[in-house]
Amino acid sequence: MQPLVEVRGLVRRFGPVAALDGLSFALAEGEWVAVTGPSGSGKTTLLNVLAGLDRPTAGEVRVAGTELAGLAPRALAAYRRRTIGLVFQQFHLMPYLTALENVMLAQYVHSMTDRAEAAEALARVGLAGRLHHLPAQLSGGEQQRVCLARALINHPPLVLADEPTGNLDAANQAVVMALLADLHRRGHTIVLVTHDPALAARADRELRLEHGRFAPPPQGEAAPDRLLADLWHALEEEGVRVPTTRAGVPELLAEGLLGAETGAGVAFTPAGRQAALAAVRRVRLAEALLARTLGRCTMECGRETPLAPGWEEQVAEFLGRPELCPHGRPIGEVEA
Repeated sequence: MQPLVEVRGLVRRFGPVAALDGLSFALAEGEWVAVTGPSGSGKTTLLNVLAGLDRPTAGEVRVAGTELAGLAPRALAAYRRRTIGLVFQQFHLMPYLTALENVMLAQYVHSMTDRAEAAEALARVGLAGRLHHLPAQLSGGEQQRVCLARALINHPPLVLADEPTGNLDAANQAVVMALLADLHRRGHTIVLVTHDPALAARADRELRLEHGRFAPPPQGEAAPDRLLADLWHALEEEGVRVPTTRAGVPELLAEGLLGAETGAGVAFTPAGRQAALAAVRRVRLAEALLARTLGRCTMECGRETPLAPGWEEQVAEFLGRPELCPHGRPIGEVEA
């Protein structure tokens, strides 16, 4: 099957500075890729080139069979309408249009408006009761969900998201990431620019940029609790297949914490189960501590920042060793 995105020798220069320096990669249809790296590494420039908002200095960029480099401005605009859904850190909503009208504007630019379809798109992102509110009357999380509905109203095969949770609190960040995960399950190809390792771990694969070139993801001394807890939730609690290309998985395979299975999926090894159960306990105890001390819990299991290593026992004693996290999920006991 031909990749949805093919990039060969991509270079983008701004004067003497190479923001992108000879990148080559391919994205399969339905793949979710996280693009990470420090500020100034070329993440947003890469997204702008894929979106047809910027032109490469050299190299080839082909999306859905269309070579972007030689397209005239009118053809580039048609490409964006037909192929791309854009979600930015800044919401870019029209301040004088309601949520419904902002989504219908995207329909109008693409072809024709359909009020019922626009309302349905907003309902899918949980805004059925906010159709006629102006952006100033919406919270930041609600505005970002309007942006998601607007980006997806024309069913684009490729969704480009540039730090879409950067201006959101933890609760709204979780909502937006859950919506992106649902899009992934529905078959959309997603390119997510982020510098948050926990968000990057949700993707199938991570592409890390440094100085305009690809670099291997940074290696830690041990698998992070958040990644292990996330994999436990997916593999053991939800029964979801996790591909070997998912961010962080190759390192766990190399460490012997995961084993590859038929169908390009993975499963915990005995040592991996031990490590994951310990991570789940630390993460969910951290959530329970948050709920007990602050009176609320804002994130789903496995998303709260884990406690520093060495504090698990003190937390467990403080909480009376609860059997359930605040969401009613068992806190896994580590097997002997």
